[in-house]
Amino acid sequence: MSETFDEATTLKRRTFVAASTAVAGLPLLTSDRLPASASASAPTPADQLSTVRLTVNGEQRTAQVDNRTSLLDLLREHLDLPGTKKGCDQGACGACTVLVDDRRVNACLTLAVMHQGARVTTIEGLARGEQLHPLQQAFIDHDGLQCGYCTPGQVMSGVACIAEGHTGSRAEIREWMSGNLCRCGAYTNIVSAIEQTAKEA
Repeated sequence: MSETFDEATTLKRRTFVAASTAVAGLPLLTSDRLPASASASAPTPADQLSTVRLTVNGEQRTAQVDNRTSLLDLLREHLDLPGTKKGCDQGACGACTVLVDDRRVNACLTLAVMHQGARVTTIEGLARGEQLHPLQQAFIDHDGLQCGYCTPGQVMSGVACIAEGHTGSRAEIREWMSGNLCRCGAYTNIVSAIEQTAKEA
């Protein structure tokens, strides 16, 4: 019974797809029939490229990028700094938070060319050799991470939160850290880590 049903269902699906394609007048494209333009991306025209010069983690860096390249992709793909994470790529999760001229920025929402000459600090630039930044150490002390994917953005946003003076209470810390999401739910420990670091600063 189930065999007959499966065969009938498959036949109906095939008939539907074939009929839909015929009515629309669109041939089905298999991988061997794709146009060359779809399988290989064309090089970016020279007039759409810019040379971006930044100070990243205290070091002068230069890269030639497509004008549409986000600051996040510049850091990860061109400057080999993968610590800054690509989460939602829509500015909703905060995983890509970096400091630009000491202000927190969602790197996925801003173009690299907009930050010519800026000072950018990423998670890789917080530690001093083997010595962790106090907030990095506090995240360890308070178990402020689980899977760790959001942690670089949380730490960078936490550093800014402390510098901005938004640590008067746990509620205030939560409010000013609300742009950084943690799917593992480590919020209480993250707040504790920021609270401790602010008190010791």
